[in-house]
Amino acid sequence: FEGYNDADATKRKILRDEFENGDLWFRTGELLSKVELGYVYFVDRIGDTFRWKGENVSTNEVAEFVARAPGISTANVYGVSVPGTDGRAGMAAITTKGEVDFDGLYGWLSEHLPKYAIPLFIRVQKEAETTGTFKYRKVELVKEGFDPATVNEPLWYFDPDTQKYEPLTPDAHETILSGAVKF
Repeated sequence: FEGYNDADATKRKILRDEFENGDLWFRTGELLSKVELGYVYFVDRIGDTFRWKGENVSTNEVAEFVARAPGISTANVYGVSVPGTDGRAGMAAITTKGEVDFDGLYGWLSEHLPKYAIPLFIRVQKEAETTGTFKYRKVELVKEGFDPATVNEPLWYFDPDTQKYEPLTPDAHETILSGAVKF
């Protein structure tokens, strides 16, 4: 574990003296099972995470940094399926406070998050939808995905060619679905 750009975020992932004095553990968000012969097997992911290109992404940790970006008020992060890719790509439903610099947003996020954790899609909402217990609603957002024909709010996607977020048009959506965009 190399750590994050943010030293405090790295410290929160390291556990010390959990089972015996002097032990050191890395909190991955995965549930493992150790069998009689000493082998360790993956069982499931715990918490609110998704997997993208072989990495586990904590939606809450990513949302924390996205919400700190200039012009963003709240961020609700989740994973969406993109045909032909490994896992689920990150998507953030945001609310704004003023103008968001979409040209510079990816650069700002890359200073604070590992590349695999940076959302590839952004949905701009007028108001964040919450449950009765004030948790962000995600099920509906995941189901709607990043299809501009389904979503009636502004959508943006990270374009690897321009290295910035671009408006997600129906043509860009088709290009992504065809596999021509390599995230």
